[in-house]
Order: sequence, then structure tokens, then C-alpha cells
Amino acid sequence: MGSLRNPIGPLPSSIYWRRRAVAVMLIVLLAFLIAWVVTSGGGKGNMDDSRPNGSGPAHSITPGPASSGPAISQQPGGRDDSDDSGGGSGADAGSDGTADGGSGTDAGSGSGSGSASGGGSEGQQVPAGSSIPDCTSSALQLTLRTKLNYSPGENPKFELVAKNTSSTACKADFGPKSAVVTITEAGGGDDEVWSSKDCPRNAGSVLLEVPAGATIVHTVEWDRRKSAPQCATPPAGAAGAGTYLVEANALGEPVQRASFVLAKD
Repeated sequence: MGSLRNPIGPLPSSIYWRRRAVAVMLIVLLAFLIAWVVTSGGGKGNMDDSRPNGSGPAHSITPGPASSGPAISQQPGGRDDSDDSGGGSGADAGSDGTADGGSGTDAGSGSGSGSASGGGSEGQQVPAGSSIPDCTSSALQLTLRTKLNYSPGENPKFELVAKNTSSTACKADFGPKSAVVTITEAGGGDDEVWSSKDCPRNAGSVLLEVPAGATIVHTVEWDRRKSAPQCATPPAGAAGAGTYLVEANALGEPVQRASFVLAKD
């Protein structure tokens, strides 16, 4: 221990003390440099002051599981698909299953147009100046349909069914004076009970288009009242119960006939 306090050597002791001081200073300086390097390197590794906060690259985000279906399970508002916009022309269904769309005439004149449950659709009315050619008798097949029995208070309906057998659309007049429907009592002779041409309120033409290869139906309704030719005063009262014959003469076709019964009360 004495040699540390009092250096022994050929040189003066002050020289040895200077050497020791220099060595200690070098050791302290080296320790300071090491501490500064470690401190400076760690700070740069944690934060880069040259960039503002939030400017570094974003961390990757792992996407969640894919959706198994659309987020909206129903279509946006609109019309329900079950609604049939082309199913008819607004005609109301009659009590016997036929639709009486009406041609603008009242029940007394017995004129109307509609679709029937037995086949065929309502004919589309066209103006008198339409460029559609007139139907010829050879191009149309005309049939007459009606129910066999009508209950008390039920108005009989007669369907004129026209089928276009040609390859070209045409128009035909189903007005009350062109497509004439006549009713007589069965077994009562030729006395007419009612006719569509007897003073109808709307006696004009009812031009209906008959598409090529298609079938249309024109419905005539009878309100059970009697009529008289030339707008004469008809017999009073409504037609009573019994069996009647109905005839249709239209479009130059032969007369079509059918029978029906008005039931008793």
C-alpha cells in the first residue's frame, strides 16, 4: 500500500502522480464516451425526430372473415314482383267468371268487351282512322258462348269469340249495330225479347284489333229488360223465368246460336 501512496522509482514522485492522473482521466473520458454512444444510439432507435407523428408506415391490418351474404337481404323499394301489371285492362270480373270491361255503353244497350274464362283475351279498341286493315270474313272464326243457367237477379252475359286465322292483324266492328245479339223465348215463335240494335244509347262503332293468330272476346250483357225496334216503347217489365235463345250475327259470319235458362225466384 505504501508504494501506491509513495511511488518508488528512479524518477521523481511527481512524475508518477501525473501519469496516474492522466490514466484516471483517460478511463473517465472513455467511460463517458461509451455512455454517450449507448444513450444516443438507443434514442435514435426509438424515435425519429425528423418525421412528424403519424407519418411512419402504417401497420398491416389482417382482414376479418369474408361476409357470407349481401348486407341487404331485400331489394330497395319498388313494385312487388308478384304484381301482374299486364294481366288485364282494368276489367272487373263478372258473377259468371267473365270480365266485363265495358265499351262505354250502359247495361241497357248490352254492349261491352272483356275476357272470358273459356279462353281469349280482351280486344284492344282502336280509333276509326287506324291503319290496321279491316278483318275479312274468311280471316275470322266467330263463336258464341254463354252460361246455361242464370240465378234470379243475375244479368246474362254473352261472349262473342273471334279468332284471327290469318297472318296479319286486322280490326273488326263489335258495336251494337254491327255485332247484333238477339234474344227470343224458346218455343215462343220469332218474337224478339231484346236486341242490341234496338235503340242503344251508344250506337257507334266499337273497333277492336284482332292480332294475327290470336283470339279476342267481346262480352255483351243483358239487363233483362225488353226492347223494341226503332226506339219504340218496349213492353213493360223484365223478362221472366224460362228458357231463351240467343243469336249473334257479326262480321258477315253465319248466325251463332245458344240457349240459356233464367231460373225462378
